[in-house]
Amino acid sequence: MATPFPTLFLGHGSPTNALDDNGDSRTWRDLGRRLPRPRAILAVSAHWEHAGPALTVSPRPATLHDFYGFPEDLATFDYPVPGDPALVARVADLLAPGPVAADGARGLDHGVWSLLAHLYPDADVPVIQLALDRTRAAAGHYELARRLRPLRDEEVLILASGNVVHDLRHMDWRRPDGGFDWAARFSAEVRTRLAAADHAALVDYLDLGPEAIRAVPTPEHYLPLLYVAAVADPGETPVFVNDHLSYGSIGMLGAVYGLDRA
Repeated sequence: MATPFPTLFLGHGSPTNALDDNGDSRTWRDLGRRLPRPRAILAVSAHWEHAGPALTVSPRPATLHDFYGFPEDLATFDYPVPGDPALVARVADLLAPGPVAADGARGLDHGVWSLLAHLYPDADVPVIQLALDRTRAAAGHYELARRLRPLRDEEVLILASGNVVHDLRHMDWRRPDGGFDWAARFSAEVRTRLAAADHAALVDYLDLGPEAIRAVPTPEHYLPLLYVAAVADPGETPVFVNDHLSYGSIGMLGAVYGLDRA
């Protein structure tokens, strides 16, 4: 049986990581060198929610600058990657018989291209993006993601992008390289559950401890993690990257499955 293709969840943090040279971005570049080259990429990001599953279908998805107040060189940054109509059809087939919306105007948000700019800086691997279905609870996201598992046998890289801890309201700009104790406890608990393949606990994340509601005040940055956990095979454990906190309440923990294939 062939080794399943790698799949990864990465904490994306600030959009400036697309251009910054720091520990996180260097780790992403190193991953890009170590991972086998995918045929195409299916991305799931915290920054696209839709009422039901939806896919980008543009042959040349735009680089969305879905933020404000950042440097001009970031606002004009372009990641001119091709789309992949065949992968769109394949994902829609895997999610059938439920409907999947096709969005020809939607481009890739910064949660996707800020990572891909380092993983695949030549922008030559086709990418499509799957929206987070805002009508589903966490268990529904996990079950939907499980149906995407065949893609790992088809040289498709599943890239999920979010942050395990994402509390913008309580960020401390004086602590760019540290985190609050409660944030560290929650991030460590998620890491422990990932290592143990305790996916039921990850789905019921609000039961992971009293810190959960502070670490995940809204679900969109946490849910992409479930898309990577759901396509892991029994006994498959992740390699953890960028396991640190920034500005008190932003967790950058990443989990990479299948890195041993590299």
